[in-house]
Amino acid sequence: MLVNCNSCQKKFSVPDSAITEKGRLLQCGSCGSKWTQYPVKEKSVENIKKIITVKKKQPSNLNKIKTSVKKRKREISLYSEEYLKKKYGLTIKDTSNHLDKKKVKDSFSFYNYLVIISIFIITLFGILNLLKDVIIASYPITESYINYLYEVLNIVKIVISELIDYF
Repeated sequence: MLVNCNSCQKKFSVPDSAITEKGRLLQCGSCGSKWTQYPVKEKSVENIKKIITVKKKQPSNLNKIKTSVKKRKREISLYSEEYLKKKYGLTIKDTSNHLDKKKVKDSFSFYNYLVIISIFIITLFGILNLLKDVIIASYPITESYINYLYEVLNIVKIVISELIDYF
């Protein structure tokens, strides 16, 4: 038996034995609405079949009659500045200069900052290495600190080289 949902008109196939004389509560799997379905009498089924066959046999003159409805072309494009201004009151600003600034800003990312900071730190250590003797002569107390700093740098260099060799 074919059953139509009352709210969304979706068709379902239900076995005839599932619907008794007292009716059965059904629920649409699509929209979730519930209704009580009673069995369809055989006479009404035959009447429906007759109506369908009669409709198929009758030639419809509606197919032969063509209605001439011409579509109007739009005078203004939907995305033109004129249409947007007329319909919604919007104006389009020239953002080409703004986009160029944004590209420059976005291109300077985290990794670029990281490279610049690492180059800055390496430059500071290079300058410190060049001026190490002058600084120690001027401030003799800094000699131990500078030596410890370069020892730590050598240890870090050894650890990094061993890690690279390991992988």
